Amino acid sequence: MAENNQASDAVANMEAGPGGDSMDDVEEVEEIQGNVTDDKVNLVLQNPQVLASLQHQLDSLVGQRSGYIESLPKVVKRRIKALKKLQLNHTKLEAKFYEEVHQLECKYAKLYENLYDKRKDIVTAHIEPTDSDCEWESSDDEEEEEEGDNKLAVSEPKGSVDELKEKAQIEDKEEENPSGIPEFWLTILKNVDLLADMVQEHDEPILKHLKDVKVQYCDNPNMGFTLEFHFEENAFFTNQVLKKHYTMKCEPDESDPFSYEGPEIISSVGCTIDWKKGKNITVRLVKKKQKHKGKGTTRVVTKTEQNDSFFNFFSPPAVPKEGVEVDEETESLLSADFEIGHFFKERVVPRAVLYFTGEAIEDEFEEEEEEVNEEEEDEDSDYDPSKDNKPSECKQQ
Repeated sequence: MAENNQASDAVANMEAGPGGDSMDDVEEVEEIQGNVTDDKVNLVLQNPQVLASLQHQLDSLVGQRSGYIESLPKVVKRRIKALKKLQLNHTKLEAKFYEEVHQLECKYAKLYENLYDKRKDIVTAHIEPTDSDCEWESSDDEEEEEEGDNKLAVSEPKGSVDELKEKAQIEDKEEENPSGIPEFWLTILKNVDLLADMVQEHDEPILKHLKDVKVQYCDNPNMGFTLEFHFEENAFFTNQVLKKHYTMKCEPDESDPFSYEGPEIISSVGCTIDWKKGKNITVRLVKKKQKHKGKGTTRVVTKTEQNDSFFNFFSPPAVPKEGVEVDEETESLLSADFEIGHFFKERVVPRAVLYFTGEAIEDEFEEEEEEVNEEEEDEDSDYDPSKDNKPSECKQQ
């Protein structure tokens, strides 16, 4: 019996904490302390200075090696070198692939020419499309038919069918009938956010004379393309065509071949615009007062400053020579210029009518929404609801 009492006392001592507290009391204290600690952490993380400091420390870790590769045995490192050589050969084949893609672009560009020429002729009223050319059903046509039927239904009691037909013919004659499609390219430029920022109010009277935009591919070893902006005769400059050439590089960089992601634009060259007297909108005259230090007299001097204009697009910044450091502003301007040139080539010229109507812009918004939804689905796919369900406690009977 004594032994049993001693065993019971030992168990009681094990269940008791320091000072004789039971284990339940200790767990309760730990839980309270844990809650207090969580509150302090949350409070600290709400401090902007602390967050900025943490972000700075995290940024400093980006790009740093973990040390894992360096710790591998020499025989494994040797095999990795073999894989990198395979990767280099893959990159070289990828460059060949893009060269052949460019040849295909040149081939089909010639096949597209007839379509683009006919588009230009319709826009500029050189030809009137036939009935068969206009066979295209759309929701707009259905709405117009419904509106016409409603008008006839409302007005029918007021006169005979012949009177209604006569009235309709008069309305058709009075309806405005402009030639071609007015301001076709100007509307496109203003519809696209990337291009709309370039167009200033004083550019619009000139851009109304823009009758076509073309892409000419360079069918030679030096990949590239030329954008051609065709203008009708106007009161602003004598050029009929304004050109801008983009040079592209297809080969991987020998010093960093694994950064290769396909052909890239490396430079662009614009053209000289022959402005008529007093019509150059890319510059503005500014009058400034100058004071003579010795005499104290002042004079007014007229200087020219660059003015914001779409036509600055034809005067891009020069790409610095290799080895010369590029400042942030120049790098930003070059990046934006290359992006705009690529956008004209890949999207605007091939799909001009859809940017005119706004349909292409709606499609782009839908694509962005789909990408966002796919990302959300990927996040949800990693979620395992079973992990959140705590096991139910079993009641002892």
